[in-house]
Amino acid sequence: MKFLSTATTFLVCFAPLTVSGRSIGLFGSSQAPIQVEEAISVPGDNPLDFCNDPAGDLVKIESVDLAPNPPLPGKTLTIKATGTFRETIEEGAYVLLQVKYGLITLIKQQADLCEQIVNVDLKCPLEKGEMSFTKNVDLPAHIPPGKYSVHADVFTKDDKRITCLDANNIEFKIGG
Repeated sequence: MKFLSTATTFLVCFAPLTVSGRSIGLFGSSQAPIQVEEAISVPGDNPLDFCNDPAGDLVKIESVDLAPNPPLPGKTLTIKATGTFRETIEEGAYVLLQVKYGLITLIKQQADLCEQIVNVDLKCPLEKGEMSFTKNVDLPAHIPPGKYSVHADVFTKDDKRITCLDANNIEFKIGG
């Protein structure tokens, strides 16, 4: 679980394919086109997407790089991230976290952001301005094979969105 803890902490620190369908004459001309929003990818070499348009988020994520990408069991994962906080993030900030293994929810909880970020050698308050970090994480050799997904929605103590990130279909295979 150390991998999940570090991975979710990483997501917490930083946390649309428009398809226009045509109306089908079957329902008359008042039928609205089908719209599907395209995911907005987090810049860099990573499997992360913003949950929605990040323009109003309190952190502007400029880059997140993972090496190797995708992560491999038994290897060291290097995480490099840069961004800018638009305001200082103080104690009381929290993350709504969900981790799934396939369709099975492993974790669904609210966690204290300031308690979690110590795992990537940061601490609160996170000061307004530029920030970057590099963290090496030794992944266990025996991560159960399958597809994992992580959803992290991060807020200040006053419920202002810091960021919201998704990592979908991170796949670990037997033997790495």
